[in-house]
Amino acid sequence: MNQADAFVVGTGPNGLAAAVTLARAGLSVELFEAHESIGGGLRTEALFDSDIVHDICSAVHPMAAVSPFFAEFDLAARGVDLVHSVASYAHPLDHGQAAIAYKDLGRTCDHLGPDGPRWHRLMQPLINHSASVVELVMTGPRALPHTTTAAALLATRVLAHGTPLAKRQFTNEPARALLAGVAAHAIGPLPTPTAAGVAMLLGHLAHSTGWPLPRGGSARIAEALAADITAHGGIIHTGCRIKNLKDLPPARTVLLDVAPKGFVEIAGDQLPAAYRRRLQRFRYGPAAAKVDLVVSEPIPWTSPEIATAATVHLGGTQAAVFRQETLNARGVATNEPFVLLVDPAVADPERAVDSKRPIWAYAHVPHGSHANPFTSIRQRIEQHAPGFTDTILAHRSITGAGYEDYNPNYVGGDIGSGAMTLLQSLARPTAQANPYRTPLLGVYLCSASTPPGPGVHGMSGHLAALSALRHEFGFSTAPRLSPDP
Repeated sequence: MNQADAFVVGTGPNGLAAAVTLARAGLSVELFEAHESIGGGLRTEALFDSDIVHDICSAVHPMAAVSPFFAEFDLAARGVDLVHSVASYAHPLDHGQAAIAYKDLGRTCDHLGPDGPRWHRLMQPLINHSASVVELVMTGPRALPHTTTAAALLATRVLAHGTPLAKRQFTNEPARALLAGVAAHAIGPLPTPTAAGVAMLLGHLAHSTGWPLPRGGSARIAEALAADITAHGGIIHTGCRIKNLKDLPPARTVLLDVAPKGFVEIAGDQLPAAYRRRLQRFRYGPAAAKVDLVVSEPIPWTSPEIATAATVHLGGTQAAVFRQETLNARGVATNEPFVLLVDPAVADPERAVDSKRPIWAYAHVPHGSHANPFTSIRQRIEQHAPGFTDTILAHRSITGAGYEDYNPNYVGGDIGSGAMTLLQSLARPTAQANPYRTPLLGVYLCSASTPPGPGVHGMSGHLAALSALRHEFGFSTAPRLSPDP
C-alpha cells in the first residue's frame, strides 16, 4: 500500500466515478475493494453456466444513459454499447391484458385508449425539457437549477401523483398500473411525493433515452471506468477490506463509497458524537430479495406484447401496487410482493446461448427479511406466463438480509442505501450545506447515501470528488473526463 494523494474505499459506480475524476485531475489515486472483483452493483458473473452471465445487482440503466458524468465520460466511445428493447417496460394485468410503455410515446398513447391523451400531457412536457429535469435531479436538491421550468413541471406532477389524488388521474387501469409500477422503483409506501418524483423521472425517460442495458452485462460499465483509472496511474486493490480508517496511510483526501452505517463502523471514535448520532438516525428502506434463473426458452407471456420489453413490472392494479408497497414498508410480508423482472436477451440477444437465457428478478420484501424469495417470485411470473416453471433449468436466491452480507452498503437489503423519504431526499445523509464533506479532515462520503441518491449514474462519486478537489487541492475547474485522443 503506497502513500497517495487520494484513497477511495469501495468500487461501486460512485467509488469508480470518484476515482476517475480524481485521477483525471492528475492526483495519484488508490482504490480498495473488499470483494475479489470490482463493481459493487455493476457486477456480472456466470452463476450456472460459463456461457450465460447474470447481473448480480443492477441490470437496466436509464440513469446511466442521461447522467452528466457518463455523458462527458462517453461510454459509447469506450466500447460500452447501451442496447434497447422495443418497449422500455411492460406491466401485465389480469385476463391476458397488459400495459406497455413503448419507447415511442405515440405508440404508448395509442394503446392506452381514453387515457392516451392524459399520458401524453403528462410525459411530453417532461420529454421536451428532459435535459433540465435530469439536471435538477442529478445535481441534488442543494443545487440551484438553471431554469425553473423543470422544477415547476415536476412540482405539479408530484402533487397530482404523489398524493391520494393519484387514484383519480386516469380513467382506466392500464395507465394507472403503468405509472404505479414505475413509482414502485422508490421501494417505499405509495403514493408519496418522492415516489412520484421517481415515476416522473424514469417514466419520461422510458419515452426518450429509454431504459437500456449494457451489451454483455452491467460489468462493462465498471470495466470502462476501471480502465480509465489505471490508464491515468490509479491502482486498484481487490480482496482488501478496510475495517478502520486508521488502516490507511496518510493521504490528502479519502473518499468513502460506503453507507452511513459503514462509515460509523470504520471511523469509530474518530467521529464527533453529535455527527455520529445523526448518521445513526439515517433511515434505511425495505429490502430487495433476488432470484437469478436460467430458463430454456423465452418467457411464455399470455400477452405477446410483453415480450417486447426487457423490463417487466409484476404487481397487478394500481391499488394492488399501492397496497403491497405500503405494507412492505411497514414490515408486513405478503405472498404477492411487487416483482421487477428483467429478461436481458430481449434487448441483447447474445445473452441467450443454445436456447438458454438468463432471467433476473427482484421482489420487494420487508427490511432485513430472511425469507427465500424463489417461490413468491416464481408464482408471480407464472400468473402471467403459465408454464414458466417448466422452463426453469437452474436458479439461485438471495434474501434481503443476504444482500447486506453481499454488500454492506445494502443495509437490511436496502439496495438504495437509504429510504427514499421526503426528508432524506432533501437531507441525505444529514442536513448540511455540503453533503459529501464529513467532520474528519479530508474525509468525504460518496455513496448512494449522498445526493442525488440511488441509481447507476456516478454523480454521487463525481460530485464528492469535485468537492474534495476544490476544498483539499484548490481546484477551481472540473477535470476533463472525455476519452483521451
